[in-house]
Amino acid sequence: MTTSNPAAAGFVLAATLALCGCVATPVQQLTQQWPAELPTHAQLNNTPFIAQDDYECGPAALAMLLQAAGVSVQPEQLRPQVFIPGRQGSLQIEMMVAARRHGLPAYRLQPTLETLMREVAAGHPVLVFQNLSLPIYPVWHYAVVIGYDRDDSTLTLHSGSTPGLTMSLSAFERTWARGDHWAFVALPTSTLPSTADADTLGTAIVALERLNPAAALPAYRTALQRWPDALVLQMGLGNSAYAAGDPTLAATAYRAATQSHPQAADAWNNLAQVLMEQGALGAARHAIEQAIAIGGPRLALYQQLARSLDAEGTP
Repeated sequence: MTTSNPAAAGFVLAATLALCGCVATPVQQLTQQWPAELPTHAQLNNTPFIAQDDYECGPAALAMLLQAAGVSVQPEQLRPQVFIPGRQGSLQIEMMVAARRHGLPAYRLQPTLETLMREVAAGHPVLVFQNLSLPIYPVWHYAVVIGYDRDDSTLTLHSGSTPGLTMSLSAFERTWARGDHWAFVALPTSTLPSTADADTLGTAIVALERLNPAAALPAYRTALQRWPDALVLQMGLGNSAYAAGDPTLAATAYRAATQSHPQAADAWNNLAQVLMEQGALGAARHAIEQAIAIGGPRLALYQQLARSLDAEGTP
């Protein structure tokens, strides 16, 4: 549709611009509505710095993150695990997998500045993925966030060949947004991410368990201290303990799961399995009967275990 009234067209344009001006950027939203419990300044000066070679910012950034978590590792050790020569860089999934190989439950953060800052305020450096150029000609880059300052509206990063690089929050947000706001922390199994929730952290520990089973057990224990009734963590601890050859701990974890979540059929089934192997056939039969009564998509497996129990005879 066209208009013969230039003044009217100008009014529409002006109104559109005014509406656009009312939309706050993520930086404006955070600085204008700063969470009361979030410190206005944080700086992790003890985070190691490693200068990054051309195209190999991934191994260097990951080495800084792992060293901060107490892992003795150098970029050249990580390079075969994360660097892809044909792409002249590292893929995000490979970065997280490498952290897990070294015993740390890599945890991807929610894609917000506030989440990132909460982790830094808690003393946790954050590995971020940026595009330092334009979307049509990307320059992908990994860096480690080690600080921020609300008053100056800046972020501090170990980036490239510059330790403690200061970047405006607005510039960082733009470059980070081009990388889909991707960021993660990798902490010792005795330390929880400040912004974690039980289910997402449980998923992260399950991923750790696939690559480093020994590290998963203490990670589950730590997480259960914060979320003692989380089913994903109770089951994870039970499964991890069972795989590690500790049926007593496995039974304790599964029993806790059945008490907190009496409708969790898998918890009853796993408890029955461990009790049967321990020779507690009566208790095992009671547990598997509960699983069968609840039913679900794995009912056939529960019934199979019940038949195995019947074959064991009278307790």
